Amino acid sequence: MAALLIFIATYVVLAIGRFPGLRVDRTGATIIGASFMVAAGVLSFDEALHAVDWATIVLLLGMMIVVANLRLSGFFRLVAAAVVRHAHGPRMLLAGIVAVAGVFSAFFVNDTMCLVLTPLVLEVTLSLRRNPVPYLLAVAMASNAGSTATITGNPQNMMIGSLSGIQYRTFAMALTPIALGSLVLTYFVIRLLYRREFTRERFDVGQELRVRVNSGLMWKSILVAVAMVGCFFAGYPVAQVAIVAGAVMLVTRRVKPEKIYHDIDWSLLAMFAGLFVVVSGVEKTSIEEDLFRIAQGFGLHRPAVLTTFSAMLSNVVSNVPAVLVFRPVMAKLPNPELGWLTLAMSSTLAGNFTILGSVANLIVVQRARAEVRITFWDYFRAGAPLTVASLAFGALWLTYLR
Repeated sequence: MAALLIFIATYVVLAIGRFPGLRVDRTGATIIGASFMVAAGVLSFDEALHAVDWATIVLLLGMMIVVANLRLSGFFRLVAAAVVRHAHGPRMLLAGIVAVAGVFSAFFVNDTMCLVLTPLVLEVTLSLRRNPVPYLLAVAMASNAGSTATITGNPQNMMIGSLSGIQYRTFAMALTPIALGSLVLTYFVIRLLYRREFTRERFDVGQELRVRVNSGLMWKSILVAVAMVGCFFAGYPVAQVAIVAGAVMLVTRRVKPEKIYHDIDWSLLAMFAGLFVVVSGVEKTSIEEDLFRIAQGFGLHRPAVLTTFSAMLSNVVSNVPAVLVFRPVMAKLPNPELGWLTLAMSSTLAGNFTILGSVANLIVVQRARAEVRITFWDYFRAGAPLTVASLAFGALWLTYLR
C-alpha cells in the first residue's frame, strides 16, 4: 500500500507539473518519491541504488557533453544557416527547417535542435516580414518526429534502448521510415494550415546571415561525433561509447568546463534516477501482475493498442515517466522487441499533440515569446492532426510493413 501511494503521488505531480501549495517540481517529486520508498521500507538503500539503470544515466550524460560541444562550436547554427540561406521561397524555407531539425534531432537530441534553431528561425522570418509561427511550429514538431529514428534522438528512446537491449542499428532500421514519414506529414500539415503564408513568392535571405564558429572546437566535435555514431551502428555498447566520446571532448584547452557543465541537464538526470527507484518499488508489489492482466485484456501486444495507451499516458504524465510505467509489461509480451519499438515510436510522436507534450515544444515557445506568442490553440490545430496521422502511420508500419 505504501509503495502504491508513493507511486500515485509521484505521478500526480508529474502530470500537473508541481505539487499544489509547495515548490516541488517534477524532478523534486521523483527524488522525494524515491526517498520515501526507502524510508517506508519498500526498498532497502542498496536495492534503491541497484534499481537505477546507470547505463541510461551514463548515455544521457555522455550525449549531453558531446552535444554541448557541438552547440558551443557553432556547428548546428552554421549548418542551419547554410540551408536557410539557400531557401528562395517560403516552401523551400519550411522544407529546409523540417529537414535540418528532423535529421539532426535523430542523432543529437531534439531539445538541443530547438535551442539552436529557434533564434535563427525568428531572425530570418522577422527580417523577411514573414509569419514566424508556422516555421517555429516546424522546428518543434520536426524535432520530435526526427528524434523517433534512433536511440539517441531523445531521452525516452535512450531509456528504451538501455532497458530493452535492442541494438542501435536494429532500432534505427525499424523506426527511421516512421520518422521520415512523420517529417513529410509535418511539412504538409503546416503548409496546409497556413496556406496564405506558403505562396509562390520568392525572397532572398541574403548573405548578411552571419554565424560565429570556433573552428578548432567544431572540427574536433565533428570528428568525435562521427566516430561515436559510427561505433553506435557498428554495435558497440551505446552508453560506453557515449561517455568515452564525452570524456574525449572534456580534454581541451579551448572551452572552460563550466560552459559544458552549464549545458548538462542535471535535473533530468536526477529525475531519471528517481523514477527508476519509484517504479522499482512498485514492481515489488502485486501491481506488476495486475498490469499484465490488464494488458492482456486490452490486447496490448498489438501495436495499435499499445500506441493508443502510450500516447494518452505520455500526454498526461510526459513520455519518460510513461515509458517506465510500461516497463513491467514489456518483457511478458509475445514479442518484447516489437513492444519496445512501438513504445518508443508512440511516446515520442505523442509529444506533438499539444505544447505541453514535449520539452522541445516548450523550449521553442519560451525562446520565441519575446518576439512572437504561440498560443495553445496555434500549436494544437497543427499538432493534433499531425499526431493522429503520424501515430496511425507508425502503428501500421510496425504491424504490417516492417
